[in-house]
Amino acid sequence: MSTTIDRVKAAREAASAGLDSARGMDREDALAPMRGLFALPAGEIYLDGNSLGAMPASVGPAMAEALSEGWAKDLIRSWNGRNWHMLPVTVGDRLAPLMGAKAGEVLAADSTSVNLYKVFCAAMRMRPDRTGVISERNNFPTDIHILQGAIANVFPQAQLALADDDDESVLSLLGPDTAVVCLSQVNYRTGRLRDMARVTKAIHDAGALVIWDLCHSLGALPIDLNGCNADFAVGCSYKYMNGGPGAPAWLFVASRHLASAGNPLTGWQGHAAPFAFEVDFAPSATIEKFRVGTPPVLSYLPLLESLAVFERTDMDALRAKSLKLTGYFMELADEKLARHGLKVITPRKEAERGSQVALTHEHGWPIMQALIACGVVGDFRAPDILRFGFTPLYVGFEDVWGATATLEAIMESGLWREPRFAERKLVT
Repeated sequence: MSTTIDRVKAAREAASAGLDSARGMDREDALAPMRGLFALPAGEIYLDGNSLGAMPASVGPAMAEALSEGWAKDLIRSWNGRNWHMLPVTVGDRLAPLMGAKAGEVLAADSTSVNLYKVFCAAMRMRPDRTGVISERNNFPTDIHILQGAIANVFPQAQLALADDDDESVLSLLGPDTAVVCLSQVNYRTGRLRDMARVTKAIHDAGALVIWDLCHSLGALPIDLNGCNADFAVGCSYKYMNGGPGAPAWLFVASRHLASAGNPLTGWQGHAAPFAFEVDFAPSATIEKFRVGTPPVLSYLPLLESLAVFERTDMDALRAKSLKLTGYFMELADEKLARHGLKVITPRKEAERGSQVALTHEHGWPIMQALIACGVVGDFRAPDILRFGFTPLYVGFEDVWGATATLEAIMESGLWREPRFAERKLVT
């Protein structure tokens, strides 16, 4: 069964048009040395950092030390000696500069879904005389599910309206009864980038509050939450932030809202004095009011290693490379893949796209499985989208060239038609 795969790989290696140009761009890339800070499989092209980021090479030693010294030897003393208890705050403070936030405005804890529930309930209670809620039809489903659940169980008077992908569709739904708007800055399917500043201003002009989901943008492009006057934000840290599977998510609450925003999940870690073990709940006056339970310490450690990598560069440089990578991929897709029915659906304008490119094809699932079998890892989103994430820290221009050359060979050989690639898997 590997014969056709071998032929596809051989075809990629035999191709040469444009390869020298790609290698030249890599030689001129000031960020190219950052790739060496990540553990990547030899011979594989990894373009799925928008789903799960690559592991920083320092994670293994850091985890081993925490296990052998922090847990095995120091045991419970590490909560104080290693400041484990404060990881949600200290990690949040290190994440803050990447999103244009201040120290004390970001908390690293729980999952994106849980954090969205917390800030949505907080925002709704800050607009008690309004019932309108707006999100987007093609938002990541968990965002809509959380809003639907909170409305059904906590705010039954609220009404949810779903906008289309364009900003104008969102703005057209704003009205005097709008309480909260929840949007993704970058669409997880198409990679479309919203104009955060413009949309936030329009929402505020309508008297409403906004929650931004930054799952597909944090770590890939500059973000300025305070510069845009955003109210709340949530996001994960296992995509472009390379925090690893199960890494803690985070939430942002603008400092001007900390006094009035309340956490609906009143767990003991959000208490003003958790170790006083008082029976009645009294919330912390700081961002810690949005803590709930005991932090999963070991899950924070890979994220700390990734943050150390980010702190060696800046987001403007990452964004510049991201735009070059995505632009180059779309150029090659037009040249090599369009004739095989693969269509780019990511916006061409730089100001309108994040750091991923999405292609569509009616047989997208088997095509992606064949591509992965040939050593190029992207992912699939129903019904027909092939997604490719371009993480500037470790993806190079030869990777882009190699991915399109491989995909072209797969389409020309018909490898994707083999029955094994049609078999569906639980995680896509």
